[in-house]
Amino acid sequence: MRVAYFVNQYPKVSHSFIRREILALERQGVEVVRVALRGWSEPLVDADDLAERDRTHFLLRRGPKGLLPALLGHALRQPAALLRGMAQAFRMSRQSERPLVIHLVYVAEACALIRHVCSQQVRHVHAHFGTNSAEVVALAHTLGGPTYSFTVHGPDEFDQPTGIHLGEKIGQSAFVVAISSFGRSQLFRWTSHAHWHKVHVVHCGLDRAFHALAAPQAFPEAPRVVCVGRLCEQKGQLLLLDAVRLLKQRGARIQLVLAGDGEMRPDLEAFVARHGLQDCVSITGWISSDRVRQELLAARAMVLPSFAEGLPVVIMEAMALGRPVVTTSIAGIPELVRHGTDGWLIPAGDVHALVDALSELLDQTTQRLTEMGQAARRRVLERHSVDTEARKLVELFRAVA
Repeated sequence: MRVAYFVNQYPKVSHSFIRREILALERQGVEVVRVALRGWSEPLVDADDLAERDRTHFLLRRGPKGLLPALLGHALRQPAALLRGMAQAFRMSRQSERPLVIHLVYVAEACALIRHVCSQQVRHVHAHFGTNSAEVVALAHTLGGPTYSFTVHGPDEFDQPTGIHLGEKIGQSAFVVAISSFGRSQLFRWTSHAHWHKVHVVHCGLDRAFHALAAPQAFPEAPRVVCVGRLCEQKGQLLLLDAVRLLKQRGARIQLVLAGDGEMRPDLEAFVARHGLQDCVSITGWISSDRVRQELLAARAMVLPSFAEGLPVVIMEAMALGRPVVTTSIAGIPELVRHGTDGWLIPAGDVHALVDALSELLDQTTQRLTEMGQAARRRVLERHSVDTEARKLVELFRAVA
């Protein structure tokens, strides 16, 4: 069985879960053709991502002009289908944050996608994310291309469901994947009951090599916590820094590592400097998956006070390494994390609840942290095995075939 995976940008540091899914599918005998719009010049630190880049076909490698042959060829071969695709692009542009011209570019990208996947004898395309990636594969289907499916992660798709015409994309699809029951419920909101049977839950899976420990790792004595993720508004790192400031005012000892990079880094650095937190806060920038593993194991817990989420893979990774988590009770997170058992769940945006949770964490004995970490590890390995989740996708692909 051969399918294509289509992503807006691949490989990417924050998209390692897609790479793991693809490799798990291939272990189960599925041939996966990788296609992306861009990603050939993405700065990468992980050897597996570098290998994936060599396996990926990039539609925009030659720039927008490279799309013209595919567009003109499709106009000659299937003019009526092209008109249907352009009509759909006009429809998709309504209520969209992006102008009509961008949606017409998506039509050209869809033509290029069809040409490549047909040359690879692919009859089904799976996209990740319900935004522009899903629009391109939906347009390709309208243009006479292969059937398609897509995975919705959130929160972006749930922030603007009408603007991205999520319901129409679901209606045309062969099936849709949500990464949590919460995500499934949101998809139910934006499509008719007649299409609910298309929506399936397939969790993001964990790479066995990431969490295969020879022996349990001891907790550090240092009051060290780590927050792993893109430095952006939705991850709540500014709230976390404010909590560290309040803890420091109380005389508490805490060391925070912000592992990641992103558009909020200048604001975070300015906050650290303004409040004199340089002695207890460090920012690593982008790091490899091996370094992420090291940072998690060097911490007493992973902290992620997000304002909006799907179900963060880094929470799964921390739990798989036997580390409890402090995070917010939003979206799909409470489906995995149990308050008081695997970590602490707090209301989103509540800095005082975050301070209280961090204080409680710092006061725990290593024995209690070990018990919580072991419970977290059992929980996540039962629910997020990459090979188990990939088997669910294999069955869905077979049903389409």
